[in-house]
Amino acid sequence: MKNKTADKRTTLFKTLLTSPELEFLCEAHNGISARIAEEAGFRALWAGGLCMSAQYGVRDSNEASWTQMLEMLEFMADAVSIPILMDGDTGYGNFNNVRRLVGKLEQRSVAALCIEDKLYPKSNSFIDGNKQELADVDEFCSRIKAGKDAQQDDDFCIVTRTEAFIAGWGLDEALRRAEAYHAAGADAILIHSAQNHPGEILAFKKEWGDRLPVVIVPTTYYATPTEVFRDAGVSLVIWANHLLRAGIVSMRECAQTIARDQNLQSVEDRIAPVQEIFRLQGVSELQAAEEHYLPQREMLARVIVLAASRGDGLGTLTDERPKTMVEVQGKPLLGHIVSAYNSAGIKEIAVVRGYKAEAVDLPGLSYVENPDYADTGELYSLQCALRADADNDHDLFISFGDVIFRRYILDLLADHDEAFVIVVDTDWKESVNRGRPADYVSCSEPHSRRDFNSRVLLTAAGEDLEEAEIHGEWMGVMRIRADAVPMLRNTVDELLTRERQAMVHHLLAALTAAGEPVRVVYTTGHWLDVDSLDDVISAGSFA
Repeated sequence: MKNKTADKRTTLFKTLLTSPELEFLCEAHNGISARIAEEAGFRALWAGGLCMSAQYGVRDSNEASWTQMLEMLEFMADAVSIPILMDGDTGYGNFNNVRRLVGKLEQRSVAALCIEDKLYPKSNSFIDGNKQELADVDEFCSRIKAGKDAQQDDDFCIVTRTEAFIAGWGLDEALRRAEAYHAAGADAILIHSAQNHPGEILAFKKEWGDRLPVVIVPTTYYATPTEVFRDAGVSLVIWANHLLRAGIVSMRECAQTIARDQNLQSVEDRIAPVQEIFRLQGVSELQAAEEHYLPQREMLARVIVLAASRGDGLGTLTDERPKTMVEVQGKPLLGHIVSAYNSAGIKEIAVVRGYKAEAVDLPGLSYVENPDYADTGELYSLQCALRADADNDHDLFISFGDVIFRRYILDLLADHDEAFVIVVDTDWKESVNRGRPADYVSCSEPHSRRDFNSRVLLTAAGEDLEEAEIHGEWMGVMRIRADAVPMLRNTVDELLTRERQAMVHHLLAALTAAGEPVRVVYTTGHWLDVDSLDDVISAGSFA
C-alpha cells in the first residue's frame, strides 16, 4: 500500500538539496532497511548501487540489471513516505537509456537520480579507481540533457557525480567537468574521493563556491568531524553503505553462533523478536483491512469473558471501573477482546461482571453478575455464566477480561477437534523475570520448531510449577467442544464445593488428573496480559 504525504517526494528532496542547512541521507537497499532508516529519523534515503547489488549477492559492476534495481526501488518507495535518491551508476547506457530510466523512476515515486561520468558497465569507485576510464564530457552531458528533458515533474532532480578525483585527474578536471554538467542542467554535483581525508573535497568546494549544491559521500574520510562539512557549505552528506555493513556483521555473528551451538538459546535474546518483523511489515494494517473488506466467517460458538475483578495492580485507573474497561487506544480492553471474536464471526458473547458492574456496559453483549466477586475466584464467575447459559449447544470459548490477543489465536484453537484446547506461549520466562504469578503448564512434549504436527497434551498446570517443569504459559483463552460442556460444568461444580476461590488453572489440572486430554497448541506472542501500568503502556503498541 503506497504511502501518501502532503508534499510530493520530489519537492521534499529538492527542499533538502537546496536547504541552507547540512542535510543527511542514509543508505537503504530494500523495503525493510528503508523503513528502519525512516523510523530512525532520516528525511531521505540513498539507494546505493553497491548495497543494492550486494543484497542480490552480485558485484557492483552492473551485474544486477536496471529493471531489477527498479523493482527493488518500487518496494522501497512503497515502504516509506520519504524521498529516495537512486544511485543510477552511469545511467545504464547512453542518453536514451537515461531518459527512459527517468520516466520509470517518476512512475515509481522515486524523487531523484544520481548518474556518474564513467563508462558502462561500471566498476566500484574503490576498486582500482585510478585505472577507471571517464566518459567523454560532451557525451555525458547528453545523458544529463536527455534526463532533464524527459522528466515530467519539475522538481525531479538529477545529481551528477564526477569521478575525476577517483580516476586521478585532479582538481582542474573535476571543476571543468562539474561546470559542464552544471551547464547541461544538473541539479547538484556529487564530488567523490577515495582519500582518507577530505582535502580534495574541501579544495573542490572552495573553488566551486555555490554554483550548484554539493553532495559528498565520506565513506573513506569518515573520521572527519561533520562540522567541517557544515562549515564548508556542503548541502548533502550520504552515509552510503552502513546499514548493509552493520547487517553483515550481525548476520555473520548470529549464523556462526547457531551453527556452533546447534540451538537458539544464545541468540534469541540478542535479535529482534518475530513481532518486530511483523510490525515493520505492516501486518496490523493488513489485519485491519481484512476485517474491513473480507466477509466475516461465522463460527458457531459462544464466549464467556471472565471480567469480575477490579485489577488492583492498575492503581487509580480502576477506582471507578474494573480492569476490563481500562482504555487502550481509545477502546476498553473488553472492546479489543470483543473485536477479536467478532473478526472470527463469533457474536454471542457473555461477560461476567462484578466490581463496578454498571461500568461494564458495551452494547451487543449479554451480562451475568457475580455479586460475590470479592470472595471468589475465576471458576465461581465461570459457574455463574454456565448456569445462565444452560441450554446452549455450541462450542464454548473462555477468555479472561484482561487478556487481549490477535485473531490468529482463535484460528489456532478452532483448527483442532479435541474436546479441550488451550494455547500456550513458549515465551514464558518473561513472566518469571517480572516476578508475577502466571498460569504455567507442563506438557507431554516441549515446543519444537522442527515438528509442528505433534499432538501435544497438557500434563500439569499451576502458578507454582518448578521452573524445570515449565514448557510455557497458558495465555488465558481456551475452547471447549459443545459435547464436552456438560463435563466442564460438572468439573467446575465439583471444584467449587471444595474451594470458592478456585481458578481456571485448577480446572485445567483437574481435567488432566481425571485423564481428560487437553490439547496444547504452542505459539509465541500474539497476546498481552494487562496486569500493571507498564502493561497498559505496552498494550497501546500491541493494539
